[in-house]
Parts: sequence; C-alpha cells; structure tokens
Amino acid sequence: MKFLQKYALPILVVITLFFMGWIFGHRNGRQLTEGQIHMLVGSQVNDKLVKVVSYIGNDYIEPISKDSLAELAIPAILEKLDPHSAYIPAREFKQVEEPLQGEFDGIGVVFNMATDTVIILNVIPSGPSQKAGIIAGDRIIKVNDTLIAGQKMAQTEVMKRLRGPRGTKVDLTLERKGISAPVVVTVTRDAIPLNSVEATMMMTDKVGFIRLSQFARTSFREVKSAVDTLRKQGMQGLILDLRGNSGGFLDQAILIANEFLERGKLIVYTEDRHKQRIRQYSDGKGSATDIEIAVLIDEGSASSSEILAGALQDNDRGTIIGRRSFGKGLVQSQIPFQDGSALRLTVAKYFTPTGRSIQKPYTAGDEKGYHMDIVNRYNHNEFFSADSIHFADSLKFTTPKGKVVYGGGGIMPDIFIPLDTANMSKYYFEVSGRNILYRYTIEYADSHRKQLSGAKSLKDLEAMFAADKGMFDRFVSYAAKNGVKPNYRQIAQSRTIMESQLRAYIARNSEFDSSAFYYFICPIDNTLLTAIKTLEKND
Repeated sequence: MKFLQKYALPILVVITLFFMGWIFGHRNGRQLTEGQIHMLVGSQVNDKLVKVVSYIGNDYIEPISKDSLAELAIPAILEKLDPHSAYIPAREFKQVEEPLQGEFDGIGVVFNMATDTVIILNVIPSGPSQKAGIIAGDRIIKVNDTLIAGQKMAQTEVMKRLRGPRGTKVDLTLERKGISAPVVVTVTRDAIPLNSVEATMMMTDKVGFIRLSQFARTSFREVKSAVDTLRKQGMQGLILDLRGNSGGFLDQAILIANEFLERGKLIVYTEDRHKQRIRQYSDGKGSATDIEIAVLIDEGSASSSEILAGALQDNDRGTIIGRRSFGKGLVQSQIPFQDGSALRLTVAKYFTPTGRSIQKPYTAGDEKGYHMDIVNRYNHNEFFSADSIHFADSLKFTTPKGKVVYGGGGIMPDIFIPLDTANMSKYYFEVSGRNILYRYTIEYADSHRKQLSGAKSLKDLEAMFAADKGMFDRFVSYAAKNGVKPNYRQIAQSRTIMESQLRAYIARNSEFDSSAFYYFICPIDNTLLTAIKTLEKND
C-alpha cells in the first residue's frame, strides 16, 4: 500500500493507458501495439509508461483487476491534493448523499441502543410505524425472522434491516410493557422526511430560536417556514444556531442569507484557478429583512455555515456569537461515474463580501495535520480566550459600517464565548463519558411514559420535572450501581450541568421534538443566553 501511495500518479496513468488499450483492443478483436498506444494517448506520454502498459497487457502472469487497481490508486492521488477533494466509491455514495437529500425510505422511528436492546424512543407522527400501531417504549425483538434483542448487533446493521424501498413490508416482533406475549406488527415502508431544522421555538416573548443542523435540499424551505411560524408567535429577534453544522448545499446557504438581506448585497463569491469570479447578490425579496438576528457558530461550523455567517457579518446584518468557525472555504465540483461512484474535486475558493478567504491554511497531502488544527487551537487556549487568537494586519478587513473583521480561515465572531469547563468535575466526566447519564434518561423516560405522554407543552414537562424531587438522587444511585461511586463535593460542583442534561435528554426521548432538548439545556448554554441578552438589548 505504501508503494502504491508513493507512486499513485504514474500507476494511475499506467492503469488509464491499459484500460484504453484493453477497450480499443477488444473493440478491434486484438491488442494494440506500442505505436498504436502512442497514437491514441499522444506523443508526450513518457515512453517508459507506454512500455509498462505494453508489458502488462502482453506478459503479466495474471489477469489484471482493473476496478480494484483504480479504487486504490484514485484515493491515493487525491490524498496528495487539498483536504477536501475526495473519491466516493459506489458502495458508499448513497450513504454519503442521503442526509442531504431531505428524505429516505424507512419505517419512521427514532430508536436507541444504549444497551443491546433496541428501544423505540419516538415515533414520527403520521409515519409508517405510527400507522402500524408502534408506540414509544416498544422493544424490537425481531426484524422479520432475524433475532435483534441481545445480539449486540451494530446500529448500522439494525438500520439496514429496518430501512428499505418504499412500499415494501417488514415484520417486527415487539416487547411491550404490560403485555405478556410478543406483539407482531407489519410496517409498510415509506418516505421519511429528514428535517435539517431540528428545533423551532420562542425562547422569550420576543426572541425566537431556530436550530439548523445541516444545509440539505429542503433547508431554505424549512427555515422560511420556521421564521413564518415564529413571527406569528410574536418574534422580533431571531437566534439561528449553526453550531456543529458542517455545511451542505451552497445554494441553500445563499437562499437563507437572501431572506435577511436587502436588495443588491453581495452574499458570497468564488474564484477559480484562472481568477474568474462568480458573485451572488441578494434580490430584495427576503421576508425577514426587518428581524434582528444573532447567529451562533463554533469550531464545528463549516462551509455553508461560514458562508451564511460571513455574509451577514460583512453586511453589518446581525451579530455573530460563539467561537471561531472551522475554516472550510474550498468549492468542490462533483463528477459522477457510470458505476455509481463520484469524484469531488476542489475547483475554486469561497470569499465573503469584504474579500475574506474562509479557507484556513493547509499543506497539500497533510490531511492529518489539517485536522489537528482544532486540537492545536484547544492547546493554544483559543477555545478559552479571544486574546489567544492572533491575526496578521494583512488579514484585516472592514465592513461598510466600519466594523473590523479578519480573514485567514473561518469566521471570527463579533462576541466571543469561551468554552465553559468551570463546573465540569471528574464525577461528571465519568457518568457522561461512560454513557451512564444518558442511559438513565432512557430508563426514566421508559418508566414514566404515561406522565410524559400527558404533558401537552414544554411548560407541562417543566412542571413535571420540578415536582419530581427525587429524580437527581435516583440518578446518583443509578450511577453508583453502574460503577461510579458518589463524590458529593464533585456532584455539587457539576449538579447544575447534570440536572439540565437529565431534563434535556428525557424531554428529547419523550414525544416532543428536539426543541425540547434546547429548551431545557438553555440554562447552562452561555452562548445561547448571550444571544438572548444581545437581542433583547438591541430591541
């Protein structure tokens, strides 16, 4: 493999020439001679490579597997380029593309495998499983004739068995609380929407919140619908949470930015190797140009997230809050192949309206060093202090209203929020890192299913948690039974974090959507709290 990587480019040329010789030879019922190959590929090809092709075609002891050689050589070549050019084999293409397409075919449940049991946490309303009678709390024992329970099957394997083409049927054998005999249901698979807007809610009487997890084909439509919903509830200021959003379709970022910008504002431009630029401007048809906006970013926000944040920041539109974003500003063009695979090749760079390059520096071929950048930021204290982040004067840019912004990779927020580790103790890391805290929330939701189902609003859920005075003490006992002895000094230090997380996870494992998670995590989310205060102050 090391030999192949070292000589990937000449090997690929040899393979290409061999393919061409093989294809044309088969067309004519015979192999090509050296001279014919020369004529076919041009006289500039190195004679040595031509000879190698001839030797392989005529004398090699075994038949050559063309596909396997190409599958090895192509990724090896791309490794020598930038960190974002990539080859997607046919067997992986659907899995890579699916999250961005807006839907998949399946049964419509959210499940968890914290243990080796598949527990249904949530059933998508009006989806195939709800129509078939599956309810939250059910355990899947069998999928068709395959035993699932107790088999320690990988989650990807379970998903593969549950998903399938729409219209096909799958038989599920379930264990249901209160029912002694197994329950067998037949579910007809159908299209299941993949929503990129995870949460939509009012944080205060005037401040709305939208959590966007990725830029999929439906993201603009989802965000626009969410804005309309919140406006009807009295929203005057909006928090758009892009933390951890690694990007997706560029056109969706441009459409969302357009919603908040007046006519004629530059949103983003790209520049290719020939210095040709393509510019995207707002058309003035946006429906949210009057809404104050705060955008939340962190080191996990990349690509389309950075384009959207940069467009708003450079046009003095809204406030960017959080930590410096990832720094992915390379444009990939996707080239499909007939076998279902594809090449994503970097063809240009993104620039914000003021001319800042979003892409952080990289060394061609050093992918490991590129991804170590985040670790280096942490080690250099950049997650904890804005003063630890240094920009050269040559990277300084100015917005139309005179605000100073910086290039050199990623988007630097207007308001920096350090990573808060003050209340994190060894006890917290133990119960969190060993998944004990989350497993407890699953068991809690399972044993309180009736009460959770009776809650009609987040306020009802909040009242239920407040009334359960023993929830936290039972969690500590549960952790002790699972190998983490109580340290009451450390528990007191981290109690606020753990209580918020317990409530947030239980709420998400109930019949509410992900909005419930952010509602209950808000008290310990300094970035979100700062955004609320900023918008209220502006109002």
